[in-house]
Amino acid sequence: MSGIAGILLAAGSSRRFGADKRLMTLADGVPMVLASARKLANVCPNTRVILRADDAMVGKLLAKAGLETVVCEAADLGLGHSLSCGVRSMSDATGWLIALADMPYIQTDSYRCVLQTLQRGARLARPIHAGRPGHPVGFDSTCFEELVALTGDRGGQTVLDKTPSAVEFCSVDDPGVLKDVDRPS
Repeated sequence: MSGIAGILLAAGSSRRFGADKRLMTLADGVPMVLASARKLANVCPNTRVILRADDAMVGKLLAKAGLETVVCEAADLGLGHSLSCGVRSMSDATGWLIALADMPYIQTDSYRCVLQTLQRGARLARPIHAGRPGHPVGFDSTCFEELVALTGDRGGQTVLDKTPSAVEFCSVDDPGVLKDVDRPS
């Protein structure tokens, strides 16, 4: 494999939501996890979705749509473990475009903006909307050791916080980069 790989983190347990929010259908009738995965894979064809060990139903839904999944045995220990697992599974990539399953409203152009910023040589890349940084977040291959060492719940923010001056922002007119779904309302 070469090039930048997409990783969709979808191994959360939806505690605040009260049900498996990944299967919540959007206005168009598509489950949230599938909508998010399709958007990422549309821009970054080499994409994998990270799931929990007990995610057979979600795994089948994604496989039926032609999407590749990876099971993270340590997903219950936090987002950092899922991100580490995803990066390890695509260790020969030149970088990773990391997205979250509960952010289905991100526009394709926002994914593309972050991807292109990485392709132009950024070490770290992310969209910014209305002065606020959002998702997805891009990491180049120099971040590999830091990413695979992640544990707990902070995820990639740990890497971003270490070298904030290395983050290249791309301005987007997309409130979806800030909108995650944590509650049914």
